[in-house]
Amino acid sequence: MLGIGGHGLNNYEVKIDVSEIYELLGSFMVHITKKWLPNLDIGAEWSAQAEASMPPEMRKRFAEAAEWPFVDFDALYALVIEREADEDIPLFLDRLLSEPAEHLLELVSAQLPLLTKEDMYRIQRDYTPLLKTWYTYYFKNIRDSILPLIEEDAAEKRELLLKMDASALVEYASGGLVVETPLDLKTVILFPTVHNRPMNTYCFYQNVLLIQYPIDAPEPDEDEPPTVLLRMTRALAVPDRLKLLRYVADHPRSLLEMERDLGQPAEALKHHMVLLRTAGLLRTHIGEQSNEKFSIRPDGASELQMFLESYLRL
Repeated sequence: MLGIGGHGLNNYEVKIDVSEIYELLGSFMVHITKKWLPNLDIGAEWSAQAEASMPPEMRKRFAEAAEWPFVDFDALYALVIEREADEDIPLFLDRLLSEPAEHLLELVSAQLPLLTKEDMYRIQRDYTPLLKTWYTYYFKNIRDSILPLIEEDAAEKRELLLKMDASALVEYASGGLVVETPLDLKTVILFPTVHNRPMNTYCFYQNVLLIQYPIDAPEPDEDEPPTVLLRMTRALAVPDRLKLLRYVADHPRSLLEMERDLGQPAEALKHHMVLLRTAGLLRTHIGEQSNEKFSIRPDGASELQMFLESYLRL
């Protein structure tokens, strides 16, 4: 594991990691799966434009990749965690393509014990050419504008880690992820990204939790309401979402409890929760992958007032 700076005030250690490889993989994942495109601040146009610039045979391969197992990304992110020191994207991808699958499997087997040599060979063979194409036709062109943003934010979070409780930093950075510590969790790795904002993604490994947290890019026009304020006001503009926040104000609730007590279908509730979470108004309590609970994030109300007063210049 990389030595990336930690603080161990809880049952787990928090580390702040930063690499352009995370950003490459995150943008590639969003583009391939189309999973979060409708909810991203940067919209979907960049994804369509990137693919339009590629040769037709590569566009076909990208379309095929949308049907590949989503869990493949767990292995790819594990390989990024175990990258070599100071490795940039071209070096990482060249090594990913050239090293024996057995050696790559050794790097991540402790965290992914069920991953087989055949799985790793398939991931190595199928994903590396696509990632190289993605880098050539898209990411290389925007790399220099993104790298300073994520490096600056990571440096800020490392400073905060010297002053804050580790769990408080996780919640602050992610805007509401609360880690209910599993017994075998030893390390939480936080890494900043731009493409995924305002979404969080996370992955449980054997004793590591990897959390992607979004950072806000500088606002281009100071006269326009900031994006974070717009997220908050839009999230609160629907009565059902206000009722949901009131319902989870007392203690964390599961999705099943919400369905039962609020009388709304799961899909509608999930939509509401995505908007409230990305606005920083809702906490997500994670302990096991299938056992999320949700509660109100009290800091969200004070942040709403702060951003509103700042924009109105009160």
